[in-house]
Amino acid sequence: MNKKEVAEMKIGRNDPCWCGSGKKYKVCHMQLDEKMNAYHLKGAKIPTHKMIKTPEQIEGIRKAGEANTMVLDYIEPYVKEGISTGELDRLIYDYTLKIGGIPACLNYKGYPKSVCTSIDDVVCHGIPDDNRILKSGEIINVDCTTIYNGYFGDASRMYCIGDVSPEKRKLVEVTKECLDIGFQMVKPWAFLGDMGVAVNHHAMENGYSVVREIGGHGVGIEFHEDPWVSHIGTPGGDYLMVPGMIFTIEPMVNMGKPDVWEDEDDGWTVRTEDGKPSAQWEYTILVTENGAEILSH
Repeated sequence: MNKKEVAEMKIGRNDPCWCGSGKKYKVCHMQLDEKMNAYHLKGAKIPTHKMIKTPEQIEGIRKAGEANTMVLDYIEPYVKEGISTGELDRLIYDYTLKIGGIPACLNYKGYPKSVCTSIDDVVCHGIPDDNRILKSGEIINVDCTTIYNGYFGDASRMYCIGDVSPEKRKLVEVTKECLDIGFQMVKPWAFLGDMGVAVNHHAMENGYSVVREIGGHGVGIEFHEDPWVSHIGTPGGDYLMVPGMIFTIEPMVNMGKPDVWEDEDDGWTVRTEDGKPSAQWEYTILVTENGAEILSH
């Protein structure tokens, strides 16, 4: 936090709170700010006010997360051998509009589709294609973000298509374990760096590597917000987690080395450098007063 941001925390006790609630600062966020400032004085990296969502925003993001989970639940039975990723994209687009949402991926920074479909060695941002038919033995990540009443919910799931090898199936399962271990590390007044360390440790224990360049992110008011969330981490490092923060955890775990490359032809598709499979699962998570809540899965 810089000097300007620290100065913004110095609000009079009886002034309106910075969050816009209309309440006096002393009965709203003053105690939270005082506790954050105490950590700041000890050298901790504390979140800005913009990273802390208000109760009204949290409720809106919670509903967006529920809508996004509905989309992933809807598409699940269709993710099977013989369907094209282009058809999955159309189904997701139609259903998202049906429930009153908007696919956040569509036209985001020029992205041409409503969902990301990443198969085998594609780490993330795989573009759906009518000519790309799912085959037995493949693994696929379906990454979906939904805008609902102006708020964003984001999550992704892995699917095993047909007869998948034990090696690929284990990668998918361990990656889900990494995500759940990361979620268990989310609690107020702990550090994002410790979450990343736990995720990376579990992946490495199983002989895998975690992608370093791409991580989770704040979400809710916008598609991608601060903080950036590393799945490698440093003990006691990165941001202090405080109630009201919302971000994704989405480890990308590679069967081989962690190195990746981006396809220059489409400007989106990220692949493993060694051509070995990669897996990813994702939650949108709210830090609460007592722990954490999954808003989309």
